[in-house]
Amino acid sequence: MKRSMIIMSGILLAATLTTVTVSDEKKGEPSPEEMAKMMEAMQKARKFTAPSEMHNALKKFLGEWKSETRFYMGDKPSPPEIGEVSNKWLIEGRFIMSEAKGMMMGQPFKGYTMMGYDNFKMSYVAASMTTWDTALRMSEGDIDPRTNALIMYGTVDEYLTGEHDKMSKLVFRFDGDDKYTWEIHDLSIGEKNTKVIEVTHTRK
Repeated sequence: MKRSMIIMSGILLAATLTTVTVSDEKKGEPSPEEMAKMMEAMQKARKFTAPSEMHNALKKFLGEWKSETRFYMGDKPSPPEIGEVSNKWLIEGRFIMSEAKGMMMGQPFKGYTMMGYDNFKMSYVAASMTTWDTALRMSEGDIDPRTNALIMYGTVDEYLTGEHDKMSKLVFRFDGDDKYTWEIHDLSIGEKNTKVIEVTHTRK
């Protein structure tokens, strides 16, 4: 009886090893049909990985700019504070890097923004950081076909009130090739006078 059990165990082990070997060989060598499907899938995925026509809109930002920053209390702007902005390709054709520096509320300021277009999300995406704080601000959006403005949405923290992740709207308005305006809107204010910061850029 024991001998029979040993023999049966050996047969089962051999059968298992054979199955695993055949399975591994099959996994290692896809059939022509499987290869064709894989190639088709790769071609479809290519549209998500290659720069698209949407990336061409990023070229509007490129260059050296003079900036004027104004803060808004209701509909009343503060006197402008002068700065400069340099926009360059971070990864050519895909992502730009914006470096801003100047004065803000009477204090030296530097800010950095990385922006690109995500083909898979079908949205413009951006990440920003400044010398004012330790936050990394993310935003996402698209171009409004009616106004040709780039409108993005994200969140900000309000340090004075302790509020986290307040909804904000970022609007980039283009006035020809040599001027654009960047607005920040605090959506918690309501429907009117939501603009809190406006930065006007004029090409040097």
